[in-house]
Amino acid sequence: MTSTAAPASRPLTLHAWRDYDEDACTLPGMSLGAVDLTAPPHDQAAELWELGARRVEFTGEIDLTAVDDPAEAAHAVRRLCLIRDLTARAVLVQWQLRLPPEPDDGWRDLSHLQPPRTLTGPADPVAALAQWRNEHYLCKCLWRQGPGFVQIRDRRWGELRRFTAEEPEYQEAITQLSYGTPLRSVPKAIAADFLEERLVSRTGPLLWWLPYRVNRWTQEAMAI
Repeated sequence: MTSTAAPASRPLTLHAWRDYDEDACTLPGMSLGAVDLTAPPHDQAAELWELGARRVEFTGEIDLTAVDDPAEAAHAVRRLCLIRDLTARAVLVQWQLRLPPEPDDGWRDLSHLQPPRTLTGPADPVAALAQWRNEHYLCKCLWRQGPGFVQIRDRRWGELRRFTAEEPEYQEAITQLSYGTPLRSVPKAIAADFLEERLVSRTGPLLWWLPYRVNRWTQEAMAI
């Protein structure tokens, strides 16, 4: 499928290494240095993987309290979608996150992503980040494409919530939302359904798709 992406607000540069282990990353030849991403948003995780990146670090904090400006919103969504796609590949991501204070459990919407190094916004950010880290595992919120349907499996709230969409317009909306799209471009009823189930996140004027599509299964696919 072809993805509709929000325009990138500025170039995106990451620091990357060839190993997960921090000590191993200090050895000669393990650092990939600063990587300037040139691929389209939907190919950036694959670009890093093919370079050999297994640990990446974002520079600067992702601040979701300062996304009223469309360019800032687009840049934040681009980074968050890349974290989502890297999580799907089991790449270790080091990043920092600032959330609005309301809702206090807003971090749960992102709790299927690799936990950030720092978290600001919740009333008790230390406890929220500890819970995020302790409860995180791969395949916590995913989607997969079948013949004529899309299925979402969501365990961010502790129990399994499963959704199956057979209507073509829902599948088309997921394609639109994959890398951010203006709210007005998504049919109102579909946007309302996804927002109610917290399967999309609103960042400034943009909506973007939260579940990731699995690239590496942690166990047999039927068990997930």
